[in-house]
Amino acid sequence: MVRDLDLVTFIRRSIPSVWALDVLLLVRRAPARSWSPHELVGELRASDAVVTGVLDGLQREGLVAQGEDGRFRFAPAGELLEELTVALAHAYAERPVAVINAIVSTEAKLQTLADAFRLNPPGS
Repeated sequence: MVRDLDLVTFIRRSIPSVWALDVLLLVRRAPARSWSPHELVGELRASDAVVTGVLDGLQREGLVAQGEDGRFRFAPAGELLEELTVALAHAYAERPVAVINAIVSTEAKLQTLADAFRLNPPGS
């Protein structure tokens, strides 16, 4: 079970932009599929530079892998990264603004954002 603070920490460490979030969630939706950077550019209507930079970062974080053919697929380097990505997808579906705020926020807001991810706030 992924804790809220773990999810926020994962977002802040591994998801530097909304573009990175979009790429990660897209490749995660079809884990058996391999994507060329060009296909991702077309699907997301992004630039080559953005997609290439995002893929490099996601690969460094152990979230995607590049095949010998130059195509990328969702390939978390461990079970925890898989769980965090699943939790991220659920959080974004339920609370997109909170996820985006976690991506763009400052470190001082970390606890406030973690609180925003709680499914059952205190007193409810």
